[in-house]
Amino acid sequence: MQILHSSLFTLHFFFVPLQPIMEKKQGYQATLKSIETEDWLDFHVIRPLCYQIARLFAKFDIHPNSVTIWSMIIGAASTYFFAHACYYYDGINGLIYNLIGIFLLMWADIFDCVDGQLARLTGKKSPIGRILDGMAGFTWFIPIYLGIVYRFYCHHDLEFSWLGIDDTEQNVMIATFIVLVLSCISGFMGMGGQQRVADYYIQAHLFFLKGEDGSELDNSATEAAKLRELHKKKASWAEISFQKSYVDYTIKQEHSTPEFQNLIAVAKEKYGSLSNIPDDLHEELHKESLALMPWNGLLTFNFRTAFFFLFCLLDVPVLNFVWEIVGMGLLTSYIIHRHETFCKRIAAKL
Repeated sequence: MQILHSSLFTLHFFFVPLQPIMEKKQGYQATLKSIETEDWLDFHVIRPLCYQIARLFAKFDIHPNSVTIWSMIIGAASTYFFAHACYYYDGINGLIYNLIGIFLLMWADIFDCVDGQLARLTGKKSPIGRILDGMAGFTWFIPIYLGIVYRFYCHHDLEFSWLGIDDTEQNVMIATFIVLVLSCISGFMGMGGQQRVADYYIQAHLFFLKGEDGSELDNSATEAAKLRELHKKKASWAEISFQKSYVDYTIKQEHSTPEFQNLIAVAKEKYGSLSNIPDDLHEELHKESLALMPWNGLLTFNFRTAFFFLFCLLDVPVLNFVWEIVGMGLLTSYIIHRHETFCKRIAAKL
């Protein structure tokens, strides 16, 4: 009995100090959409840091939407540094400018993560917040990509020497126009479309995991109805514009995933509502989707910007446009193909 008592005392001594740690870990995880949708770097490094910042902001009653706006401003401010950064041409000053641009863009991404965790921590979720969060990346990268075009216009000796192009005013203007076109394709059709699909598949996975109430799997018809209500109420121009942008956003997501849309329609017809889908079907959908989450994570900020930072530090940021169009485009096509394939197969069984 004495040995048992000593053993129990030892276990109590060991586990009681761990209780605050476990509670803290559970509090952190409660601010995530799901552990399954986070990559290793986010889950172990970035998200814990963002959780501590979110707790600090919560103490000062800072609204998540304010953090999102700060994120937009900080990210856009990095444009100046990326546009003027060139180690090959300006030496250490060019390198410092690159590093400042990288720091600001990473800071913007941290705040973009903080806003969601802060919203879940404080319960201050709003449709405007979700729309703002979706717009953050565009607010950063539209000016940044234009800044890269300007950088190419000013500094293009490396690219011209590789391609054997004479550095004449006419050639510079033609090449800069081509780079501008590449930046638009890379930004709007490449990064914009790829991240839109990645976000949608995250919400689809949360639906498979938690059901309809545990995800933000919005559809264009519902969002269009909300837009009409805003018009009837004569809401502000900002509210209507935000909602219209979100309607367009959801329409594009749905157009990219026709088999998934068909699966939802078939499930609604068979079970009356998505909330009535049986557990075994949820489990099958969740299993199929989970296998794609590591691939889907490659379409989000960490993997994508690692290449952007690398190309900037190598003084050939224009290659990032080619990489996004070709490399990231092929990856996106692969993810969509796999997701659509299992959706088609399961819809056929229903």
